[in-house]
Amino acid sequence: MALNNLSPAEGSRKTRKRKGRGIGSGLGKTAGKGHKGQTARSGGSTRLGFEGGQMPLYRRLPKRGFSNAMFETRYDVVNLAQLEDFAAGSVVDLDALAGAGIIKPCRQNAGLKVLANGDVKVALTVRAAKFSAAAAEKIRAAGGTAETV
Repeated sequence: MALNNLSPAEGSRKTRKRKGRGIGSGLGKTAGKGHKGQTARSGGSTRLGFEGGQMPLYRRLPKRGFSNAMFETRYDVVNLAQLEDFAAGSVVDLDALAGAGIIKPCRQNAGLKVLANGDVKVALTVRAAKFSAAAAEKIRAAGGTAETV
Protein backbone atom coordinates (compact mmCIF):
# COMPACT_ATOMS: atom_id res chain seq x y z
CA MET A 1 0.00 0.00 0.00
CA ALA A 2 1.28 3.46 -0.91
CA LEU A 3 -0.14 6.98 -0.65
CA ASN A 4 -0.62 7.19 -4.40
CA ASN A 5 -2.83 4.05 -4.34
CA LEU A 6 -5.24 5.31 -1.67
CA SER A 7 -8.73 6.30 -2.72
CA PRO A 8 -11.91 7.06 -0.76
CA ALA A 9 -14.54 4.35 -0.26
CA GLU A 10 -16.99 3.88 -3.09
CA GLY A 11 -19.88 6.34 -2.79
CA SER A 12 -18.36 8.31 0.09
CA ARG A 13 -17.45 11.34 -2.06
CA LYS A 14 -19.81 13.18 -4.37
CA THR A 15 -18.60 15.59 -7.04
CA ARG A 16 -20.05 19.11 -6.75
CA LYS A 17 -22.37 20.54 -9.39
CA ARG A 18 -20.42 22.78 -11.80
CA LYS A 19 -22.92 25.30 -13.08
CA GLY A 20 -22.71 27.26 -16.30
CA ARG A 21 -20.39 24.84 -18.13
CA GLY A 22 -22.27 24.30 -21.40
CA ILE A 23 -25.63 22.96 -22.52
CA GLY A 24 -24.53 19.33 -22.32
CA SER A 25 -23.88 19.55 -18.59
CA GLY A 26 -27.57 20.03 -17.83
CA LEU A 27 -26.77 23.20 -15.89
CA GLY A 28 -25.53 25.42 -18.72
CA LYS A 29 -26.88 28.70 -20.12
CA THR A 30 -29.08 29.96 -17.24
CA ALA A 31 -27.28 27.71 -14.70
CA GLY A 32 -30.46 26.61 -12.95
CA LYS A 33 -31.72 30.18 -12.44
CA GLY A 34 -34.51 30.12 -15.02
CA HIS A 35 -35.22 33.07 -17.35
CA LYS A 36 -34.89 36.67 -16.17
CA GLY A 37 -36.60 38.02 -13.09
CA GLN A 38 -35.31 38.99 -9.64
CA THR A 39 -33.92 35.60 -8.62
CA ALA A 40 -32.00 35.26 -11.90
CA ARG A 41 -29.95 38.36 -11.05
CA SER A 42 -26.75 38.57 -9.08
CA GLY A 43 -27.62 39.17 -5.43
CA GLY A 44 -31.28 38.87 -6.33
CA SER A 45 -33.33 37.63 -3.41
CA THR A 46 -35.86 39.12 -1.05
CA ARG A 47 -35.20 39.87 2.59
CA LEU A 48 -36.61 37.75 5.39
CA GLY A 49 -40.31 38.40 5.91
CA PHE A 50 -40.82 40.06 2.49
CA GLU A 51 -44.28 39.31 1.09
CA GLY A 52 -44.01 40.66 -2.46
CA GLY A 53 -44.89 44.23 -1.51
CA GLN A 54 -47.92 43.28 0.58
CA MET A 55 -47.72 44.75 4.09
CA PRO A 56 -45.73 42.09 5.96
CA LEU A 57 -47.19 40.22 8.92
CA TYR A 58 -44.75 41.72 11.43
CA ARG A 59 -45.95 45.20 10.43
CA ARG A 60 -49.66 44.28 10.31
CA LEU A 61 -49.77 42.97 13.88
CA PRO A 62 -50.18 45.47 16.74
CA LYS A 63 -47.17 46.23 18.90
CA ARG A 64 -47.89 46.19 22.61
CA GLY A 65 -45.92 46.12 25.82
CA PHE A 66 -42.30 46.69 26.63
CA SER A 67 -39.42 44.27 27.05
CA ASN A 68 -36.54 45.14 29.34
CA ALA A 69 -34.59 42.02 28.29
CA MET A 70 -31.99 44.08 26.44
CA PHE A 71 -31.10 45.97 29.62
CA GLU A 72 -31.38 43.22 32.23
CA THR A 73 -28.39 42.35 34.40
CA ARG A 74 -27.35 38.73 33.98
CA TYR A 75 -25.32 36.80 36.54
CA ASP A 76 -23.57 33.44 36.53
CA VAL A 77 -25.54 31.56 39.19
CA VAL A 78 -23.90 28.99 41.48
CA ASN A 79 -25.44 27.00 44.32
CA LEU A 80 -23.61 26.08 47.52
CA ALA A 81 -23.91 22.39 46.59
CA GLN A 82 -21.54 23.07 43.67
CA LEU A 83 -18.82 24.38 46.02
CA GLU A 84 -18.36 21.04 47.85
CA ASP A 85 -15.29 20.03 45.80
CA PHE A 86 -13.20 23.03 46.89
CA ALA A 87 -10.60 22.47 49.63
CA ALA A 88 -10.84 24.23 52.99
CA GLY A 89 -9.41 27.76 52.97
CA SER A 90 -9.50 28.13 49.20
CA VAL A 91 -10.73 31.28 47.45
CA VAL A 92 -13.78 30.73 45.26
CA ASP A 93 -14.31 33.35 42.55
CA LEU A 94 -15.17 33.47 38.83
CA ASP A 95 -11.70 32.25 37.79
CA ALA A 96 -11.69 29.34 40.26
CA LEU A 97 -15.18 28.25 39.17
CA ALA A 98 -14.26 28.47 35.49
CA GLY A 99 -11.11 26.42 36.16
CA ALA A 100 -13.19 23.77 37.93
CA GLY A 101 -15.62 23.65 34.98
CA ILE A 102 -18.62 24.80 37.04
CA ILE A 103 -19.24 27.92 34.92
CA LYS A 104 -18.20 28.76 31.39
CA PRO A 105 -15.28 31.18 31.09
CA CYS A 106 -15.36 34.39 29.01
CA ARG A 107 -19.03 35.15 29.59
CA GLN A 108 -20.19 38.75 29.28
CA ASN A 109 -22.27 38.55 32.46
CA ALA A 110 -22.24 41.07 35.31
CA GLY A 111 -20.62 38.65 37.77
CA LEU A 112 -21.34 35.78 40.10
CA LYS A 113 -24.40 35.20 42.26
CA VAL A 114 -24.35 32.54 44.99
CA LEU A 115 -27.60 30.86 46.04
CA ALA A 116 -28.26 28.74 49.13
CA ASN A 117 -29.24 25.39 47.60
CA GLY A 118 -27.04 22.83 49.37
CA ASP A 119 -24.61 23.12 52.29
CA VAL A 120 -20.99 24.12 52.84
CA LYS A 121 -18.95 21.83 55.07
CA VAL A 122 -15.58 23.65 54.95
CA ALA A 123 -14.46 27.25 55.45
CA LEU A 124 -14.25 28.99 52.07
CA THR A 125 -13.61 32.56 50.99
CA VAL A 126 -16.29 33.18 48.39
CA ARG A 127 -16.02 36.34 46.25
CA ALA A 128 -19.13 37.20 44.25
CA ALA A 129 -21.16 40.16 43.04
CA LYS A 130 -24.24 39.00 44.95
CA PHE A 131 -25.25 36.51 47.64
CA SER A 132 -28.66 35.41 48.74
CA ALA A 133 -29.07 36.11 52.47
CA ALA A 134 -29.32 32.40 53.28
CA ALA A 135 -26.20 31.57 51.22
CA ALA A 136 -24.10 34.20 52.99
CA GLU A 137 -25.34 32.92 56.35
CA LYS A 138 -24.45 29.29 55.52
CA ILE A 139 -20.95 30.30 54.36
CA ARG A 140 -20.34 32.23 57.59
CA ALA A 141 -21.76 29.37 59.70
CA ALA A 142 -19.15 27.03 58.15
CA GLY A 143 -16.39 29.45 59.19
CA GLY A 144 -15.88 31.04 55.78
CA THR A 145 -16.31 34.56 54.48
CA ALA A 146 -18.70 35.92 51.85
CA GLU A 147 -17.04 38.89 50.13
CA THR A 148 -19.05 41.13 47.82
CA VAL A 149 -16.91 42.21 44.85
